[in-house]
Amino acid sequence: MDPSSQDGAFRRPAAPEETVRANRAWWDDQAAEYLAEHGDFLGAADLVWGPEGLREEQARLLGDLRGRRVLEIGAGAAQGSKYVADQGGLVVATDLSSAMLRSGGDTAPYVPVLTCDARRLPFADQSFDVVFTAQGALPFVADPELLVAEAARVLRPGGRFVAATPHPIRWAFPDSPDERGLTATMSYFDRTPYVEITGGVTSYVEHHRTVGDRIRDLMTAGFMLLDLVEPEWPDGHDLIWGGWSPTRGRLLPGTAIYVAELLRPT
Repeated sequence: MDPSSQDGAFRRPAAPEETVRANRAWWDDQAAEYLAEHGDFLGAADLVWGPEGLREEQARLLGDLRGRRVLEIGAGAAQGSKYVADQGGLVVATDLSSAMLRSGGDTAPYVPVLTCDARRLPFADQSFDVVFTAQGALPFVADPELLVAEAARVLRPGGRFVAATPHPIRWAFPDSPDERGLTATMSYFDRTPYVEITGGVTSYVEHHRTVGDRIRDLMTAGFMLLDLVEPEWPDGHDLIWGGWSPTRGRLLPGTAIYVAELLRPT
């Protein structure tokens, strides 16, 4: 049976615009529920890089933010942008989903928000000193090389791009927080998207790229990789978030954070 004709979860191709339509609608629909479930962990004005709980306050991956022009893509409820504003950064929060941006409310500090596709940023060249995304953009686009190129375009030379994604190795394992999630069952090199169909309509899409793919996209866009951070699961951290848990986190990385500097404009 053709997977596109039935509801369920499948591994099949998904075009860029199909991906955009599905994920905008999904996040608009799930915004309130997502924040209710994860809001306490993420904080109201904090930048959390992944389920391991690594926070920018500890990691300092963005550098000194005072007076810096900063852009967040895939900002969700803009908690990370509010953290940046608290540190003295001049920040704008963007997301594909207007409902996600609204779900953060009007809590201080004030941060301007803008709904847009991260592959087509509505900003002038060299507008920012720092661009970052914490799990919110790269996994949800079919053509991540365009997103990375846009980040390079809006950054000044020498600017910093920091992008956290679910660690690519997770695609080789079942997305289960218990022992079932410790046995590889799929090829790490299979880049076929994960697609959910609801009511005969594509309702959610995630795209996989290997670590090498991510680094090549950065280099092609003119970036130099400064660091690749793979946070370890800390002792006493009992969070279960989807497929992430202490059971898996003690053995497998859950997050990859790419820290890069722009060497040349694209």
